[in-house]
Amino acid sequence: MAPVIDFLLDRHLSPQWRGVLAALAAEFETQLGGAELRELMHRVGSRFAGAHPLPVCLSVVDLERAINQRWLEADWGYVEIVEAPDALRIAHFCSPLKAFGANALSWTPGFLEGVYEMWLAELGGEGLRVEQTSTFDEDGVIDFRVGNRLGQRHR
Repeated sequence: MAPVIDFLLDRHLSPQWRGVLAALAAEFETQLGGAELRELMHRVGSRFAGAHPLPVCLSVVDLERAINQRWLEADWGYVEIVEAPDALRIAHFCSPLKAFGANALSWTPGFLEGVYEMWLAELGGEGLRVEQTSTFDEDGVIDFRVGNRLGQRHR
């Protein structure tokens, strides 16, 4: 599964972190349930976004460009943002979330939800919710929907 992502992780994930991240994820999973893990990662993502703010963005194109610059700096893949009639759609390509292990892919995308919500809030989109709408696919893509805060967070 995800041969491109596996290749990238093998090339870019430092050997000193491989075992640590897997052990960290395994310990988290023994201590917390899936919803709690997802919320923890959401908070971590918010903290990351707060430490790496975006510049002012006046359009969706500006937003996509600014987000991609941040992800380029962190070597965290890239995004494509599409305006839909009812929401924005964010497709995140090549994130290294699989470094925590395949089992952790059920809760680690909470990190990206937190990052995107915080960035949007800082740009004036307070009250918007970012929700994962797809699984981490074999090409390493995760889709998100940005909309009003209705319903429960994806679990």
